Amino acid sequence: MLAKATSCAVFGLEGAIVEVEVDISAGLPSLTIVGLPDAAVQEAKERVRAAIRNSGYVFPAKRITVNLAPADLKKEGPAYDLAIAVGVLLSSEQLSADTSQGLFLGELSLDGGLRSTPGILPMVALAQENGFSTVYVPAANAQEASLVEGIRIIPVTTLSALSAHLSGEKIISDYVPDADAGDDITVKWTGIDMAYIKGQEHVKRALEVAAAGGHNLIMSGPPGSGKTLLARSLPTILPPLNTAEALEVTKIYSVSGLLPSDTPLISQRPFRSPHYTISHAGLVGGGRWPRPGEISLSHRGVLFLDELPEFGHAGLEALRQPLEDRVVTISRAQGSVTFPANFMLVAAMNPCPCGFYGDPVKECTCSPSMVSRYQKRISGPLLDRIDMFVEVPRIEYEKLATDDLAEGSDKIRARIEAARSLQKERFQGTRFACNADMTAVEVREFCRIEGAAQSLLAVAMKQFHLSARAFHRILKLARTIADLAGDPTMGTSHLAEAIQYRLRTLL
Repeated sequence: MLAKATSCAVFGLEGAIVEVEVDISAGLPSLTIVGLPDAAVQEAKERVRAAIRNSGYVFPAKRITVNLAPADLKKEGPAYDLAIAVGVLLSSEQLSADTSQGLFLGELSLDGGLRSTPGILPMVALAQENGFSTVYVPAANAQEASLVEGIRIIPVTTLSALSAHLSGEKIISDYVPDADAGDDITVKWTGIDMAYIKGQEHVKRALEVAAAGGHNLIMSGPPGSGKTLLARSLPTILPPLNTAEALEVTKIYSVSGLLPSDTPLISQRPFRSPHYTISHAGLVGGGRWPRPGEISLSHRGVLFLDELPEFGHAGLEALRQPLEDRVVTISRAQGSVTFPANFMLVAAMNPCPCGFYGDPVKECTCSPSMVSRYQKRISGPLLDRIDMFVEVPRIEYEKLATDDLAEGSDKIRARIEAARSLQKERFQGTRFACNADMTAVEVREFCRIEGAAQSLLAVAMKQFHLSARAFHRILKLARTIADLAGDPTMGTSHLAEAIQYRLRTLL
C-alpha cells in the first residue's frame, strides 16, 4: 500500500516542500530511501525502525521503499524522521488518518521520542506560505515554530502520542504562546558598560557614530590601550532588533543549530568575534552542504575581528563583496546559496608586529620593511570599504587611577536610538535600515551639503587622493553625524568630523 506524508527541506535559508512517499510490497525485508538523501537521512532507517517498535507498533517485515520527492533536490538532516515513520504506519495500515494538510518535522530517538531539530522556523514559514494548516513539530521547538503566525502548531513529544492524536484517540492541544510573555521581552545587554572605560573619549565618540549609522570601523593602537575592551562594549550601545530583523537573525541561527532552547526569538544584535585562525568556510560560510559563516551569523549585528592582520588573506579579501552587497553567495556544483550578511565590521590591529610603532613612550623594534609588510596584509580595496579609522593611544596613569565614571552606555544608546528613528523615517518603505546601507542613488537624495562644506570636501578629495567609494562613504558618515546632532542638513562641522575618520596613511 502506498502512503504519503509531507515534510520540508532547507537549502541555505530557503525551504522546499518534500513529499515523503512510502510503499510496502512483498519481498525480502528491507528499507530503502531514495531521493538524494545524505548520510543523516540514510541513518533514519534505524531510527525509524527502533522508534516504531518501541512505540508499541510492528515494523513490517517486507520490502519498504521511501521516496523523498522532488528527487533532484538533495536532502540532509534528521528532520524527515517523523514523516517517514508516519508514512510507514499509514502504509502498513496501523494508522488511519488524513495527513494531506499537515507537515511533519522532527528527529526521532530510538524510544520514539522527538528531539529538538534545527531549521524549524524557516520550515514552518514555508508551510504557512504553501497553505498548510497544521505543522507537527517536536515539543522543544514549539515556541520557535509559534513565531510564524497563521498556522496551527502541534507540539509532539512521542510517536505514539502523535499516532493517538491522528487517529482521534487522544488529541494534542495546539501550542499557544504566552501573550503576556511576548509583551515583556527584555533585551539583556551584554558587554562592558562604557561608564567603566577610562579615557579614550574620541574612540567612544567614534563607536557612537559607527553604531548610529551601521558604519565599519578599524581601531589601531599599541597593545593594552583598550581596543578589544572598547569593541566588546559596543553591544551595550546598539539599539535592539525590531521584529522583522529579529526574525531574520533567528532564522539564520535556527538553520545553523545555534538557537538557544530558552531563546526562541533573538532580540539583541549579534556580536561575533572569531579567532584569527578561523578557516575561510568558517568566516564566509560554505561546506559541502553550505552553512552560514560568521559574517552571516553577525547579520544585523557586529563582526569583530581582533588582530586583523593575522587573519588569512583569502578570508579578508572575501569580505569585500559582502561589505558592498550586504549578502554573500556561495556557489557549489549543485547550485548557489545566498545568505544575508548585513553587518558592522569592527576590527582592531596593532600598527606593527611588536605593536609600538608610533608610540611616544616605548620604542618600536621593527624595521621599516617589517612594518610595511605587516600593514600591507590588509589590502587597499578592503581598507577603502572601511568608513572610519581611529587611533587608540596609550592611556595615562592619571585617567586609569581616577574613581570618576564616564558617560554610561544607556545615555549613549538613547542618542543612537534617536538617530536610528530619524533614519527609519527617512528610509520608510525601502529595504534600508541605516545610513550605511544607502547606495549612490540615496546618497544623492539624502546627503546634500551646503556650499562651504562642498569646498571642504573638494579639498579633502584632492589632498588625500580619495576614491569615489570614499566620497560616498564620507557623505554617509556625515549624514549619521548630523542625525546624532538632530540637524536636518549636513554642515561643515559634520563633514569635517567625517573626513577626520578617513585613513590618511599607516606609515
